Amino acid sequence: MFTKIFSGSVKGINGFIVEVEVDKAKGLPGHTIVGLPGTAVKESRDRIRAALKNSGLGNPLGFFTVNLAPANLKKEGPIFDLPIALGMIALEFNLNLNGLSDALFIGELSLDGTLRPVKGVLPICLSAREHGIKKIVLPKQNTNEAALVSELEIFPIAHLNELVDHLNNIKIITPSGNKCAKKKLAPKHDLDFSEVKGQLVAKRALEIAAAGFHNILLIGPPGSGKSMLAKRMKTILPPLSYEEALEITKIYSVSGKLLSNDQVINQRPYRSPHHSISLSGITGGGATPQPGEISLAHKGILFLDEFPEFNRGVLEALRQPLEDKTMVVSRALQSVKFPAEFILVASMNPCPCGHYLNQEENCSCSPTQVRNYWSKLSGPLLDRIDLIVDVPRLKLNELSEYSSGEPSSQIQKRVIIAWRKQNERNKKLNSNLAAKEMKLYCPLKKDAADLLKEAVYKFKLSGRAYDKVLKVSRTIADLEGEAQIQLAHIAEALQYRFSNQKGGKY
Repeated sequence: MFTKIFSGSVKGINGFIVEVEVDKAKGLPGHTIVGLPGTAVKESRDRIRAALKNSGLGNPLGFFTVNLAPANLKKEGPIFDLPIALGMIALEFNLNLNGLSDALFIGELSLDGTLRPVKGVLPICLSAREHGIKKIVLPKQNTNEAALVSELEIFPIAHLNELVDHLNNIKIITPSGNKCAKKKLAPKHDLDFSEVKGQLVAKRALEIAAAGFHNILLIGPPGSGKSMLAKRMKTILPPLSYEEALEITKIYSVSGKLLSNDQVINQRPYRSPHHSISLSGITGGGATPQPGEISLAHKGILFLDEFPEFNRGVLEALRQPLEDKTMVVSRALQSVKFPAEFILVASMNPCPCGHYLNQEENCSCSPTQVRNYWSKLSGPLLDRIDLIVDVPRLKLNELSEYSSGEPSSQIQKRVIIAWRKQNERNKKLNSNLAAKEMKLYCPLKKDAADLLKEAVYKFKLSGRAYDKVLKVSRTIADLEGEAQIQLAHIAEALQYRFSNQKGGKY
């Protein structure tokens, strides 16, 4: 006796269809699972038998062979509990699948037959739709996530007996459908730029960074407002489109970080890992590769406070995703690509004590300590940062002023206009321009070109630094509504390649 049931799994952030083939033969009660099952899949044998017994379905007789096809892809997690159990029930009781023969089944079983939520529902549902599967049977807690995918009939169940009753026509499960309209999402923020006193240069730099999706480094003494500024940068980024929200939600679904009552991620991610984070924590990894912080920050902000305090290996691992906007995690059995298009916002003190070149506080660091502190950041890594900004400590009159600064909503309007111009011009943001595109979309006036040439010669800018200056200049021109890059735009962009607190270019 043989039956086949559709299920699904995830590789990276993409789902794929798995055919759960169940065969029953004479022999002692038991079953085996083949098709590259992981540890959690193998353990399903004990969960399923206990769930069937405690659900009043008894202990199926005979020996069952379960094959998870395709057999060349590794299967991980408890997601196959429900389809395997259904296959055994169908063969044991000769059940007709009652209109669900073409459905996809996913879910983890507890020992009493209750369905537990699983990870990766959204990418699996998207893959099911692509393969023409229109019906999904899953745990009730995953209903909102599956409802993001249109054209699907969703059959939510809380207990295995509900599915059995449906198959026996005792109590039919009413399917639900898509409930989420495609629209732009505009979340409300508790923070606002108007709360930040002074720091006009830093605010301007953050606006430029947001307008072109540029990486930025904030340097200043303790208490100057670096973290405060970084936390408010997300309030000036444009709202997510539905397509962007769906892509981010897939990442969080695969990571298991999507709450059961969430339907879609409605705001750009803001990730701020501690400096003790491991290499796999930042880049992603594990025996079954999972997204790291740089992928969880996709389409949003990755804030690294105390930049030099991070492990050197962790910082150097950022170099490839900062250029390619993806992170490739390779393991013995598979290689997985995760998206990683984010704005790197880093902050640091100018020295270990934080008071280097501070006229109001004496620096207790020796020149060697300062040099060693900065040596933690390699030249290639700093070369990938578009804007470097000094954030000095505020004066007394700035701290005591009561007038509020420009609100985030006003800054966001300018950023949205700049994004619209870039997308209309080349369908990508300035930070992602390729070399041949820069020749087309970054025209320079003669005096601006002369200044840039002089800067390259005088400060020995690398080829990458040259491109960064040009891209930032293009963003400044977009904010000013200029089609051609002017002298002032190049001059301002060059200003962000230097730091008074380090005393030179880097």
